[in-house]
Amino acid sequence: MTAQRAQATHHPGLLFLARHSRFTTWTEMLPAASSTPSVLVETANRITIITINRPEKRNCVDRPTADALSAAFRHFDQDAQADVAILTGAGGNFCAGADLSALVSGDRTNRVSTNMDDDGPMGPTRMRLSKPVIAAVSGYAVAGGLELACWCDLRVVDRTAVFGVFCRRRGVPLIDGGTIRLPRLIGESAALDLILTGRDVAAEEAMQLHLANRMSSTTALDEAVRLAQLLCSHPQTCMRGDLQSVHAAADAPDMKSALQTEMAYGLLALESDEFRSPTNRFLHQGNANKSKL
Repeated sequence: MTAQRAQATHHPGLLFLARHSRFTTWTEMLPAASSTPSVLVETANRITIITINRPEKRNCVDRPTADALSAAFRHFDQDAQADVAILTGAGGNFCAGADLSALVSGDRTNRVSTNMDDDGPMGPTRMRLSKPVIAAVSGYAVAGGLELACWCDLRVVDRTAVFGVFCRRRGVPLIDGGTIRLPRLIGESAALDLILTGRDVAAEEAMQLHLANRMSSTTALDEAVRLAQLLCSHPQTCMRGDLQSVHAAADAPDMKSALQTEMAYGLLALESDEFRSPTNRFLHQGNANKSKL
């Protein structure tokens, strides 16, 4: 076992993946990679765990880390062996935003592009994936880290979790979708309270605001794995279609367009073997039972 793999498999929550899993350090494939990979990826049992691995920086994201996150999520979306991804952070924190110290280093400065086809400053925040992503939030998920959590489809916290627009205190704007996704998740009034004040939000309040979907009595990653296992157990064509319909509805110009998109994804599910085979078995079993009466 390599030192990098040993480091990954001793991460809390990754132990269940340590056996019969595929391990990748995406930063090794990038020109600006350091000797310590800033993103770890572990896949097993159809679950991919993507870990921001900069604990000494509270998992702040510089450009190489953002690029590695984008690469990891692109690979996950195309990986036929993975159904659900979990995004988390090493060392007790989710992500404390962009690495402001990288501003003095040209090759590590986060990308800030007005071309919406480019990646976001934090990496994957402009992507729309076809599969669900769960944020497992322990410790700080603030500034750009909050935006990463909001980009995920579901958020699981433990009692150490702290959310907040802490970048308000330094005059750094939200440019990874925070002003868009946060109001959609918790409502405009509650979102403006967080965005304008920069105050912190603990796990219990995050649950009350519906910013968090689940709260773990152990670690966020443990609960996120259990949630991911549930999602993996569902017929995937149908679940992914409904997920994409929800995402598309946010950008639909009117209800008719949204309903047309929903129907298009629904028809794909109804025409799939995932639907036809179980339904045919159910109907045949029903007819057989009737014939015995």
